[in-house]
Amino acid sequence: MVHVLSSRMLLRPTDPERSRAFYGDVLGLAVYREFGTGPERGTVYFLGGGFLEVSGRSEEPPSPGLRLWLQVADVAEAHRELAARGVEVLREPKREPWGLVEMWIADPDGVRIVLVEVPEDHPLRHRPGI
Repeated sequence: MVHVLSSRMLLRPTDPERSRAFYGDVLGLAVYREFGTGPERGTVYFLGGGFLEVSGRSEEPPSPGLRLWLQVADVAEAHRELAARGVEVLREPKREPWGLVEMWIADPDGVRIVLVEVPEDHPLRHRPGI
């Protein structure tokens, strides 16, 4: 069995500076660490229980199937803040049939990001009888 101690998602953007500005300044992700120098230096951001590393450069955008799932405390507040910063909202906040409140945005390379709020009454928060 593999005993995983930590994990992170590695993102190779087409424009590293633009992506660092988006994840650091626009989304406001806190920096865990930075390494290297120059425009393709690496920046690792905290993602709740995981990490997002933006480093290097790719000639092509990431796979269109790539998605980031970010849980936030209040999707409506995130919507107000991000819209005020000029982030294009692909889909407004909406309570889904499965009970989560979701809103969709995209990073500069088109990576789709879902911001998710888990309501107080959702089973992810508690499981009756356990």
